[in-house]
Amino acid sequence: MGFEWYTDFVEIGYEPENEIVCFFRAEPDGISMEECAGRIASESSVGTWTTLSNLPERIKRLMAKAFRIEGNLIAVSYPLDLFEEENIPQLLSSVAGNIFGMRALRSLRLEEIQFPDDYLRFFKGPAFGVEVRKKLGIEDRPITATVPKPKVGYNAEEYAEVAYNSLVGGIDLLKDDENLTSQPFIRFEKRLEKVMRVVERVEMETGEKKGYLVNITAECKEMERRLKLVADYGNEFVMIDILTSGFSSLQTLRDLTEDNKIAIHAHRAMHGVFTRKPDHGISLRVITKLARLAGVDHMHVGTGVGKMAGSRKDVEELLKVCREKMGQLKQVMPVASGGLHPALIPEVLDIFGKDVIIQVGGGVHGHPDGSEAGAKALRDAIDSAMNGIPLWEYAERSRELRKALDKWGYVKPK
Repeated sequence: MGFEWYTDFVEIGYEPENEIVCFFRAEPDGISMEECAGRIASESSVGTWTTLSNLPERIKRLMAKAFRIEGNLIAVSYPLDLFEEENIPQLLSSVAGNIFGMRALRSLRLEEIQFPDDYLRFFKGPAFGVEVRKKLGIEDRPITATVPKPKVGYNAEEYAEVAYNSLVGGIDLLKDDENLTSQPFIRFEKRLEKVMRVVERVEMETGEKKGYLVNITAECKEMERRLKLVADYGNEFVMIDILTSGFSSLQTLRDLTEDNKIAIHAHRAMHGVFTRKPDHGISLRVITKLARLAGVDHMHVGTGVGKMAGSRKDVEELLKVCREKMGQLKQVMPVASGGLHPALIPEVLDIFGKDVIIQVGGGVHGHPDGSEAGAKALRDAIDSAMNGIPLWEYAERSRELRKALDKWGYVKPK
């Protein structure tokens, strides 16, 4: 019936050279694993459902190869000529496109993707990455950030008041939430103006450099307009919801941010749609790797101890993606965020080390004495952990830390 074409894309034992390699987890529906592997390789490269009457040798050289099948894991290699340079949407349309809709597969998950240097060289990657420390003048400790809580609902004046209390208490970066953009009750321009006045005031009062991770997520041209406004205020950070905005928008914004010496704080909102099911979708490892290609400077990777799904092992895998050598690309600064409070800081530092942005929301603003005290408790918890002093011992000289420990203890939120 012509379906024998699929097995032409299977070459067990083939050794890829200078090719993109994808690792899939698949569950076939009524077909063998060999045919399943062939279908994936075929439909994600040059194949179709039946044999063809005309197939030039030149096109045969573009055929992907399923070269390893181990249980339900399939490795597929792709010649580089299948891919346009510096085009992440086209890459995903190939290796994560129609293959996810094939009826012959019950489930399919893209677990990992490996790129040769000849593909990576077309991507700019992070403009700053871990060098973002220089923007804040922080070299010997983690960077701190907070989202005002409740995360949506404040007007600009109320938001600025929480910003002041947080920053003056010791927070380095104020961060918008992923769904705070320019709603009627807090338009983007007014919020930016108010917060930047606060940043300038706190810098004068404390002598510390501060920043604002302002969410510019919108239609692409509107994001460009907002980015330029951020630059006019002298702020050196923007935040983008990279999955809801899309990789094409992210790649467009990457050049503008570098031109304006602005770092991109990447929020991974919506990733659970792709990553949550262990047998279907796309792994967060792949998404994080693509974000690094596109050029984000900070990337949320979970905590391993907070409220978001993801074990310590999962987080450590994402840290490797942020930090391992990838061609000429700079490293990404990881962000630990989700259900953190001061008592969990020693565990966070044990996982991440000092090269991390620790983002604490409720664990700052839920402090019994308010946001300023919550910010100080967080900084004291970091100082305690980095100096090897037990938290309860350090709390004897920090009223703010003691009250935080009294309220939350060592509870890990769910």
